[in-house]
Amino acid sequence: MPNLPDAVVWSIPAFVLLTVVEMISYRLHPDEDAAGYAAKDAATSVSMGLGSLFFDALWKIPIVTIYTAVHAATPLRVPVLWWTVLLMLLAQDFLYYWSHRGHHVIRILWACHVVHHSSERFNLSTALRQPWTSLTSWPFYVPLIAAGVHPAALAFCSSVNLVYQFWIHTERIDRLPRWFEFVFNTPSHHRVHHASQGGYLDRNFGGILIVWDRLFGSFVPEVERPVYGLTKNIGTHHPIKVATHEYAAIARDVKQATGWGERAGRVFRGPGWQPPATGDETAAGGPSAGAAATGEAAAA
Repeated sequence: MPNLPDAVVWSIPAFVLLTVVEMISYRLHPDEDAAGYAAKDAATSVSMGLGSLFFDALWKIPIVTIYTAVHAATPLRVPVLWWTVLLMLLAQDFLYYWSHRGHHVIRILWACHVVHHSSERFNLSTALRQPWTSLTSWPFYVPLIAAGVHPAALAFCSSVNLVYQFWIHTERIDRLPRWFEFVFNTPSHHRVHHASQGGYLDRNFGGILIVWDRLFGSFVPEVERPVYGLTKNIGTHHPIKVATHEYAAIARDVKQATGWGERAGRVFRGPGWQPPATGDETAAGGPSAGAAATGEAAAA
């Protein structure tokens, strides 16, 4: 097994340089319509990124243990050649699409991913705003390990996918050539993904390729200017609160739930899900099933 690099670690100097360049560009050429930068917001994003490096190293221990066991159990082996790596990248990107989509529609997974959507701005520092509880994605990639892909090769593909997504977190790049916009994820597509307007919610989940969204009905083009953040913003820059606020909200909702069905719904249904209202609640103006989209729903 060749020693494949961690593309994220190798790219950190470029992340820093490009973020500084983007900050300077706003100073030299302000854009009144763009969200731009705010010191506290950018500092929070950087803090979340640095914290994720530490916590990801911890979560890697049980994940690698599971992947290694699955890889040892399968008789299949995929050699690491230039063309097989391209196929692995394609397969990983396909599974990333479903993982990403799942993290928007299952609340306990959203509790991890919401961190990345918690900024009300959209710039290169937002790409660094990563969760500290990234222990929720590994099941989506088990089929790739079972098909004979070495865990180290999967880690390489995942890091390449993450590095690609750094540059699409910007308002400084408008639409790119039509053929590129059709195939690849771009800043325009990803601005939609981070917007909180109803028509943009839960759209454009692709990592490197946007074709998965086109194939599976989740693509929406950028038409109106996005409003970034959550449908209900958290109003804090405290890293620990940013990392854990949705878990705390789930715990409160489960504690207040009146039955096991509601408890399960609060954890495994979509963000903002509400149990069906009883006749008395509806008459009193209480919550109804139609209120499902009014909680801390995904800022898709």
